[in-house]
Formats: sequence, structure tokens, C-alpha cells
Amino acid sequence: MTERLTLKPLPFNPDFEQVPDDESETISGLIQAMRDIAETTFADGGHAIRSVHAKSHGLLQGELEVLPDLPAELAQGAFAKPGKMPVVMRYSTNPGDILDDKVSTPRGLAIKLIGVEGERLPNSDGAVTQDFVMVNAPAFMVPTPKDFLKSVKLIAKTTDRAPRAKQALSAALRGAESLVEKVGGESATLKGLGGHPTTNLLGETYYSVVPILYGRYFAKLSLVPVSQGLKALTDQQVDLKDKPNGLREAISDHFAQQGGTWELRVQLATDIEQMPIEDASVVWPEELSPYVTVARLEVQPQSAWSDARAAVVDDQMSFSPWHGLAAHRPLGGIMRSRKPAYEMSSEFRARHNGCPMHEPTSLDQLPS
Repeated sequence: MTERLTLKPLPFNPDFEQVPDDESETISGLIQAMRDIAETTFADGGHAIRSVHAKSHGLLQGELEVLPDLPAELAQGAFAKPGKMPVVMRYSTNPGDILDDKVSTPRGLAIKLIGVEGERLPNSDGAVTQDFVMVNAPAFMVPTPKDFLKSVKLIAKTTDRAPRAKQALSAALRGAESLVEKVGGESATLKGLGGHPTTNLLGETYYSVVPILYGRYFAKLSLVPVSQGLKALTDQQVDLKDKPNGLREAISDHFAQQGGTWELRVQLATDIEQMPIEDASVVWPEELSPYVTVARLEVQPQSAWSDARAAVVDDQMSFSPWHGLAAHRPLGGIMRSRKPAYEMSSEFRARHNGCPMHEPTSLDQLPS
């Protein structure tokens, strides 16, 4: 029997989105800053890479099972009916250049569901995928596209410059963040600049950080490790001495021996004042609306990274919250600014590498 929710989700109202008059100018600036990053790394390396989250640490294939008997409010979009779908997962870190892992920044996880049915967002006709782009924080680092632009401009100025100095700065910032955490605090700024603890990516919980439509409602998503092997990696330090790709090695070591299980959870909005759409830096209170599990993601033991797999996932695929169903349309200024910026980045990679982007229709397109 279908369970009932104990909370009352708030139906989405178009008035919840407020577009500033000058947002198009801000987005143009963001596109240019991200293009500057891409052009810098291409000029230095001769290969086009992503403007953000350029370095992949784990490239996995798995299977997502939508749970049966979801409450009607949760049985929406990609989760409207129970069943299993193939999944591609890409672990990464924030910068747009390929750095030694001792430059420790926030982590990202992009997941691509394959075989999703339903009305699609514009420019994705013919595809059968749904992307969810996540980071290991419950809210975005800045509130608005203008603030996002400032951050990306700073990154553009330092891309492919002074890698050793970045390592030294990252070590200092990790020390500062450690002191903050010892007194019960946490600094998104310190972590974002390179002070993230050098912990295993597999033990992290990842969040969409900004909202999407969820059928007639709106929500944020999270992916939470639940198998014992993954939970044991939470806050576990990774030895990066003489290991520029130590984070990748740690993921590969885990999946060479065992698999993993996560829960995909949804937080439905219930209060537009405390759960705003346009201020992406606000953590939505879980006491008002907890994250509720709608699906389980299983990954079997496998090779977690290879040059062959990277040639497909890193060079021939793009991940964007705008790849998917109309029932999961991205919301808010950060999401609106991501669309053309990510499209520019994908087009830049396709043009300079001579390989168009592909949306998979099965896992057969992913090298084992």
C-alpha cells in the first residue's frame, strides 16, 4: 500500500522565480570567464577539457532502482514508476585545470540515468537520459549568479598558473579549516579555495545544492552512501604523498575489491521563505522537510577509471542539470546561468577535440 507523507509539499508557483533585469549580462560574463579557462588549458595542454570539474577521479557504471509504492508526491518525473535504470557516475573536483590532488577542493558527483521516459526539456529531444549534478555540500557556495561570476573570474585568473604555490596554499588553508572545525565550525570559503580535507570521495554525501522542479512541486536531491564499505570511508584521509592522482587511486582500490550502495533522497520544499529558489546559498531546514529515499543506486566491483573510459566519459559526454525531463526543470538564477555556460563548455570541447558530445542509450557505449 502506498505510504503517505507526513509533510505537505508546496506546489511550485512561477512567481517563485525572480529574474533580475541584468541577468543576461551576468550570464554573458560567466560564459566568457569559463571560455577563458577552457582556452587557457587548451593552449597549455593541447586538449580541450571542462571549464570546471575538469579532473575525474572515478568513472563508474551502475544501476538505479526506483522504489515501489512511493507516495504520490514523490512518484514524479524519473521516479514516477518503480523500475531499474543504468547509471553513469563521474567523480571530480572543482578546478578547471588538472592539478595534483594535494590541491584539495570541494568534490563533485554527476550521475546520468539512462532510459528515462517523459516529456523532455528543450534541446534534449531524442535523448533518454536524466542528469543530476551534485557537490558535497548542502547549499551552493554563493547566493546569486553575480557572486558566481566573481568566483569564476578569480578561478580564470589563476588557471594553469603556479601549481606548486597552489599546493602550498592548499596545505595552509587545510590547516585553517581544521582549526575552524575543531571549534565546531566550517568554512565554505576555506574549502572552496583549496582547504578541503584530503578525505576519500566515496564517503561523502552529495547534494544538488540548488532546486529543481519535482513534478508539480520543487525539491533538492542528495545521494548518501549506505553500504558499510562506503560508510567506513567517511572522513577517511587519503595518503597523497608522491601521489598526484591519489584520490583516483583510492576509488580504484575500493571498487577493485567491492561494490557500493547509495540512497537517492529528495527534499520537497514546504516553505518558500525558508526554502528559497533564488538564494542558492541557503541550506533548506531538514526539520521542516527531511530528505526521503526514492531510489537505491548499486555499483558492482569494477575498474573505476581507465584511459579508455575517460576517453568516452570525459571527452564525449557532458553532464548538465538541463539534460533531462521537463518534470525536473532546473530552477533559480544559478541554474539558469549554468545552462548556456555548460553548453559553451561542451561545444568548445567538441570543436577543439574533433568529437561531438554523445548522450548514451545504454551502458554498452561505456568501455568495461
